[in-house]
Amino acid sequence: MASATGPHLSLWKQGLGAVPDEVWDRTELRSLVLADNGLTRISGRVGALRNLRMLDLGHNALHDLPPELGHLEGLSDFLYLHDNRLSALPATLGRLTSLRYLNISENAFEVLPEAVTEMSGLIELRVTDNHLTHLPPSIARLTRLRELHLRNNRLTELPAAIGSLLELRQIDLRGNPVARLPDALLKLPRLEKLDLRWVTTLNAPAWFAELEHRGCVVYL
Repeated sequence: MASATGPHLSLWKQGLGAVPDEVWDRTELRSLVLADNGLTRISGRVGALRNLRMLDLGHNALHDLPPELGHLEGLSDFLYLHDNRLSALPATLGRLTSLRYLNISENAFEVLPEAVTEMSGLIELRVTDNHLTHLPPSIARLTRLRELHLRNNRLTELPAAIGSLLELRQIDLRGNPVARLPDALLKLPRLEKLDLRWVTTLNAPAWFAELEHRGCVVYL
């Protein structure tokens, strides 16, 4: 059953197949949950929901997103896009510079979309269970990032640019074929957790001891 309380609308797991047109008329909405509905497309009319702070499109069958999603510049709390069939994002999503949490896990990304690295307000980024083989140097733009979750990708290394993320607390690299890590990780003064479980391809560098001495927990 759908639930709506004031500016909040949840249509979670309603078997919709398509979003009812009247949803796009709800311009007062601050949060909208459309998760787990077998959706294959989102109308460009989503761009009219300028008051949204949270949008959940997870657990659907989306292959792409409308560029109008980038009109939601007030989106600040959460954007859930996990468990879809996405391999790219519209460049316009780079306008979402107030967004603090993005989840694009369980999709088909081989490259981290450039739009993600333009979301300068991100505090937590989840890109687990995709096909990433590398991270772009532009990751350095995410200077507010505290958590970076990359479990179960195809990463063999991290770029030296990771050393620019001075607010980073956690890096999750579980299940990646990591062969080497940059010394730049030592530049991260707030790093608390480096998770390398299920990584069988890495010879632990000697400077891990320095990280741990500083209080960072390294899981191997």
